[in-house]
Amino acid sequence: MRKSFRIGSAVAGALLLAACGGRTVKEGELSGELSLSGAFALYPLAVQWSEEFQALHPGVRIDISAGGAGKGMTDVLAGVVDLGMVSREVYPPEEERGAVGFAVAKDAVVPTINAANPKAEELFRHGLSREAAVKIWITGEAKTWGDVLGTDDRTPLHAYTRSDACGAAETWAMWLDGRQEDLVGTAVFGDPGVAAAVQKDIYGIGMNNIGYAYDNDTHRPNEGLLVLPVDADGDGEIGPDEQFCGTKEELIAAIQADRYPSPPARDLYLVANGHPTDPVLKAFLEYILVEGQKRNVPAGYIGLSAEKVEQELNRLRGAKEQRTDETEAVAADTADMADTTE
Repeated sequence: MRKSFRIGSAVAGALLLAACGGRTVKEGELSGELSLSGAFALYPLAVQWSEEFQALHPGVRIDISAGGAGKGMTDVLAGVVDLGMVSREVYPPEEERGAVGFAVAKDAVVPTINAANPKAEELFRHGLSREAAVKIWITGEAKTWGDVLGTDDRTPLHAYTRSDACGAAETWAMWLDGRQEDLVGTAVFGDPGVAAAVQKDIYGIGMNNIGYAYDNDTHRPNEGLLVLPVDADGDGEIGPDEQFCGTKEELIAAIQADRYPSPPARDLYLVANGHPTDPVLKAFLEYILVEGQKRNVPAGYIGLSAEKVEQELNRLRGAKEQRTDETEAVAADTADMADTTE
């Protein structure tokens, strides 16, 4: 939590009642404010978690903003927010600066093309191989769809990438043995921006998180988009085990069964600056790892395995024990100093 203030009990009660839309906050219940920023990939699910948590705890207010994983990490390490939403692994230099990441969900980045792409039928037969993706986003050799299909077709290809520091592009680049800064193509801000660019460009290809590639209501690709199958085994054909991009449910099942490459499948993290000790922050993270996991699949994400949940909960709850040990050590040192002074 960013700041705490002491105010009169009558004023505090009035403010809490007003802030919670008339809901009564009982004495002893959780109260306070949390703020999150970061990955577009995690934003829709984080909003659902926050709404449910606030309904359970009327005295808590949570503010969430999207802006890319890079912004989330920068904000949390700068102390601007309580949690950064990060859609990639936490790097060792970030951990050295205090970043502590908790895996909370899993999803994937998928290649998207315009629904009216003239080569769509062929592309769905052959899929997008890793080698072709390298030619599109790393070397820039692929200028036509023939370059992707291995034919002499001269239909132009327009690649789109992300302009903001984000987990989606970083994860996509990792699949191609690169970093986000290595990706070539027209740079567009945000997941919604890439989706919109491809929707407007009949020759476009981009990469999107599941939540922005598929419609939340129909669970089929968003209007104007197709999710291009990935030729994971590199045999040049999309076999029965690789035909799972038609709906969000099919793709999620494939990711759970490890039939979709990882990366670009990846864990999503909420990152704190140091081990969480604030009661509201810890309660929110624990809610996400327990009750909140029920929201993952309906929202188009993959839930963590039972083993992973237990691992993350142990790390979260262990922070309290670590803090207690530190407090006791400080108390002992203080007592020793007092004895010495006497």
